[in-house]
Amino acid sequence: MIENGVSDEPFRPVLFDESDSGQAAGLAELLSDPAVEVRDLREDLRAEFEGLLSPPELSESSDSDRWVYYPWRRVVIALPGPQLLRAVRLDRNRNNLTRSEQETLGAQAIGVVGQSVGHAVAHVLAMEGTCGLLRLADFDTVELSNLNRLPGTLFDIGVNKAVVAARRIAELDPYLPVEIFAAGVDDANIDGFLTGLDIVVEECDSFDMKLAVREGARRLGLPLVMHSSDRGLLDVERFDLEPERAPFHGLLGGVTSAELRGLSTRDKTPLMVRILDGRNLSATLAASMVDIGETLNSWPQLASDVQLGGSNVAAAVRRIGLGQKLLSGRTRVDIEKGLDEIVEPELRGELEWPDEVDEPRPESGMAAVLDCAQRAPSGGNAQPWTLSVQSDALTISLAPERSPLLDIGCRGSALSVGAAMYNARAAAAALGLLGDSELHSDGPRQLRAVIRLGQGTDPSLASDYQALLARHTNRRPGSGDIIPESVLETLANVAARADAGLRWVSDPASIDRIAELLAESDRVRYLTPRLHEEMFSELRWPGDDLRTGLDLRTLELAPDELAKLEIGRRADVMDLVRKWQGGTALGEVIRDRVRTASSVAVVTFPAPASHGQAELVAYARAGEAVQRVWIGAERLGLAVQPVSPTFLYARRPGELSAVSREFADRLTSLQDCFLDVLGVPEHETVAVVLRLGYAAKITVRSRRLPIPDADNRG
Repeated sequence: MIENGVSDEPFRPVLFDESDSGQAAGLAELLSDPAVEVRDLREDLRAEFEGLLSPPELSESSDSDRWVYYPWRRVVIALPGPQLLRAVRLDRNRNNLTRSEQETLGAQAIGVVGQSVGHAVAHVLAMEGTCGLLRLADFDTVELSNLNRLPGTLFDIGVNKAVVAARRIAELDPYLPVEIFAAGVDDANIDGFLTGLDIVVEECDSFDMKLAVREGARRLGLPLVMHSSDRGLLDVERFDLEPERAPFHGLLGGVTSAELRGLSTRDKTPLMVRILDGRNLSATLAASMVDIGETLNSWPQLASDVQLGGSNVAAAVRRIGLGQKLLSGRTRVDIEKGLDEIVEPELRGELEWPDEVDEPRPESGMAAVLDCAQRAPSGGNAQPWTLSVQSDALTISLAPERSPLLDIGCRGSALSVGAAMYNARAAAAALGLLGDSELHSDGPRQLRAVIRLGQGTDPSLASDYQALLARHTNRRPGSGDIIPESVLETLANVAARADAGLRWVSDPASIDRIAELLAESDRVRYLTPRLHEEMFSELRWPGDDLRTGLDLRTLELAPDELAKLEIGRRADVMDLVRKWQGGTALGEVIRDRVRTASSVAVVTFPAPASHGQAELVAYARAGEAVQRVWIGAERLGLAVQPVSPTFLYARRPGELSAVSREFADRLTSLQDCFLDVLGVPEHETVAVVLRLGYAAKITVRSRRLPIPDADNRG
């Protein structure tokens, strides 16, 4: 029964605080009534909360627990407080809606006029938690013919539609305030219904009231949303942004609700067809209109179309509530049209790589020296040098244009130039062409290595030639087998002979700690836009030029890792992950690889006293040590993978800000922890980080750019 617009049918649960003496007696009476079912969900819901990943901080305690009585069900349920209930219930919204966005949307007051499509709308809004108050209006009661689209039951027949919707929402969240206008809205109460709302959703059947609601929304500056079930038609009218906007997008001309009431049904028909966009009605609805009142009682509607309306309106409400772009106008979310356009998905098989072709390798003269120099390692296989040949000399010049962002001050490039210089000298020694060599730096980002050819040799250098030609990176997972300490000490002696040092960790705890630090460093690389762009610009896929960059096969990725790479390469995805301060899994490839290592080592050299020219020369000289240690490890049966953490080439305060301003402090902290775990003192500088272990043979080696033409002088 409805009196003065208020229903005497219960639609809100009764909340009991058992610590309140005034409420305790009523609760005890209910709990002792054998006709009342009692359930206590507190323990289960608290356990579910404890199982959440990254649960929010709650300001409520068990004092907020409540017993909730649903009189229309004769059931009492014990629940935790509203914060815990909301946190658990809405946790699966993340990250479609962040917690901050949920909090913003949870403060909205939304009114829904009409409770057929409106019931679906109100329930979806409550499920998503995108409202803090719902105000529902409908004068009608449920009939059996409504149950083709309204999610009620036979027990709801004869019950006011707004009451049915409110009860359903109360059984979802008893703490969510719901108000009802059980007599519907009219001229007398329309402003009372709209006042205090943030958004109004109009889904009533009366054409007159549809216009009246819009006039009221315009008076109060409220955005209005409406869904018409036929072909998913959605209307948005931003009276909050356009206070002078004509209702119904101006499709009615200047007709007012008062004038509309004075029109006959026949006179209203052209206006209704205009509003419904008669030219684009579905054929079934358009044909049905001919028979309404003759063989059909009313408009045909399907439950699926009504439920789609709940989804469409909820999406619009989210955009409005979050201040995202949503203009006035209309659109269609036409499922039937989408089904008509269904297509076969693109079939994506295995990556098809070209057949490997063994390129002829020069075996003598300047060409062989150039070939060996070109096989030096470099970050991302960028080969940041140029080779030029004079009559009796090879010049290796640093190419700063190939230096990536994380190569601060071209230090990594200088290291590669030094490695190329060592390769060239070893080749010259093996071929009996060794002469003098020197390094020059004439200014910032400028470095030249000059190797003059002669007729000399050096047995020590010459013995490295074939090993340098065979040197490669092995990114396959390791076995984790222990490297004998004597092997690591041998490598330390190799480094010492090149005026460098070798520091390492081999215990599982330290390796695991290094793995976490390097994984976090990779996460920063993914989440810093310029670093992310550079990282993926290094990768080479089938069809790309494989002579520079990283042939994807050299990463030795498992199928699941390769699949994740498809997601990780998307800049739009990384933008969202950065916004959400997430992405822990982004570094899992390097984390997993390092955890399979037998040892993690760093080649160090005395920290240069100054920067600029002297510093680049020092890094170049360290390139020789890197090469010696690398091939020394391979001779001892070890797999070698260089790892370049984002902080590797930072030596001074503030330098990491140029790499990633947002994460500079984090990178500084990672670098400090990394050096601490490996015990690197302040007077030493890290040239390279090496993952050492035992692993299967590699799939393919990185290729190189072609070498310049040179006389083959034998």
